[in-house]
Amino acid sequence: MIRYGQLQETEINRALFQHFIRHQNVTKCWRKEDGGWVVKAAPFTDDWSEEDYQTLTDCLKNTARTGGFVYAAFRENQLKGFVSVEPQFCGENHRYLDLSSIHVSEDMRREGIGRHLFEAAKKWARDKGAGGLYISAHSAVESQAFYKAMGCAHARFYIQKHVDAEPFDCQLECLL
Repeated sequence: MIRYGQLQETEINRALFQHFIRHQNVTKCWRKEDGGWVVKAAPFTDDWSEEDYQTLTDCLKNTARTGGFVYAAFRENQLKGFVSVEPQFCGENHRYLDLSSIHVSEDMRREGIGRHLFEAAKKWARDKGAGGLYISAHSAVESQAFYKAMGCAHARFYIQKHVDAEPFDCQLECLL
């Protein structure tokens, strides 16, 4: 049984991720070439270092502290997925909210957790008055298939800080 709930700043720490498996074997990614999108072989393994976990923990705590949305999935009291949405409006006419992270533990992928987390993020953003979510998303073919299934499309505008931070990410939007 999966239990979902919003996390408060005080609940977010490194120990929360003790049973979370970030691992992802990537073989193909979407790349923008000559103004269009193509799938390219780009094999690598994506995993988080201790430094990555510390950065993630700090970012999620900040999101919760500043009034954003941090929502998680637990199985047997172990974190198995989470999503975060920043509280500041951004983008075109300041009508978007930034979906800053969404991850599902490797051992629980394809169980509907990602869909539940994404739908909760959409509802929270809609309730805040947003017209859409902005997502700087991993370019792996599997990740992009998930976002497409969630109703995302290529962003009509780019938030430069995301492009600078992750130049291979796909910049997406999901209209609410």
